[in-house]
Amino acid sequence: MSPEDKYLFDLWGYVNIENVLGTDELAELNALIDAQNYPDPVDDVYSQRFGGFLNWENAAFRKLLNHPRILPFLAEIVGPKFRLDHVYGILMIEGNPGGMLHGGGTPYDPAQYYVFRNDRMYNGLTVVSWALTDMLPGHGGFCCIPGSHKSNYPCPTQFRPVKDNQTCMAPVHQKAGDVVIFTEALTHGTLPWTASHERRSILFKYSPGHASWGQGRYDDELRNLMSDDDQKLMLEPPYVANRKPVV
Repeated sequence: MSPEDKYLFDLWGYVNIENVLGTDELAELNALIDAQNYPDPVDDVYSQRFGGFLNWENAAFRKLLNHPRILPFLAEIVGPKFRLDHVYGILMIEGNPGGMLHGGGTPYDPAQYYVFRNDRMYNGLTVVSWALTDMLPGHGGFCCIPGSHKSNYPCPTQFRPVKDNQTCMAPVHQKAGDVVIFTEALTHGTLPWTASHERRSILFKYSPGHASWGQGRYDDELRNLMSDDDQKLMLEPPYVANRKPVV
């Protein structure tokens, strides 16, 4: 993670890594989603989510879990002893309304936080968002209030509707193949989707090795599908004693 990346993450609460996935990788991942024949998303942000892709026979989505381009970022942002907390995908089509802004540095949440101590950052629940299609200016999708992960005051109610917040909300753009990593302590949300193509984002959420936002345990079926010891280590439940670094 370069000094520039560290500065921007500390400043904004997120960083964009460009061109992590190539054309062939994107084609494979999108083809796997196409094969599921998901119904079109409806006007409810939660209905746009889907899961189960880590258990699919094809290992393409499992390869994202410990992709070599993102591991150094996670080691710096979360710490070397991180674990997978939960995953899901997001689908949006033209006209989907998006969702409210949520999260923030205040009130403090022990599961999702940002602090700076000992000359480095420490984060709780941290999101790696893989863009499988373009999310460019005017399209909609992920947005946030940059810097709000360090806010000492709660987000005012009038700032939470994404469409009405012209004061401090900013869209976060990604090209297909880019990865945005952000702390869940960032105030963030989803703008209405206005593009003619479908939004496809895959979210892997990681926690420090001693912490859990979700249920904290994965079954042996998924563990047996993992290709290496590092992937299996990321599926461990939260604990502190003798926990090995992932990187």
